[in-house]
Amino acid sequence: MKSLKNLKAELLADPQTRAEYDALADEFDMARELIAARGRAGLTQGEVALRMGTTQSVIARLEGGKRMPSMRTVQRYASAIGARAVVRLEMVNQLGGKKAVAHRADTGRDIATPQEKTPQGSKPLRR
Repeated sequence: MKSLKNLKAELLADPQTRAEYDALADEFDMARELIAARGRAGLTQGEVALRMGTTQSVIARLEGGKRMPSMRTVQRYASAIGARAVVRLEMVNQLGGKKAVAHRADTGRDIATPQEKTPQGSKPLRR
């Protein structure tokens, strides 16, 4: 019997399957973050649903990662778990990977890495 890890590696060896899998990465990242945040809050899907005024099945679909939720929904979810939704834009390199972003532990703010230079004539956004 194949393990899930081996089956995944075998399936992703096919370029078309890999492309489809990679195309869904953002949705899966969002779902993973929603589930992790709910876990950190120590809440069940039912408890989040009650706080949002919806049903557990809606929360399950939201955390399923098949569709990208609206920003309004993410904000409502965050509020229900006692969190704050934060939008973060990351630059991607030519190969489609994310650039590393340094993070200051003392302030909790991100720091532009040396390769992320501001275009001439523009100013970086400040908080």
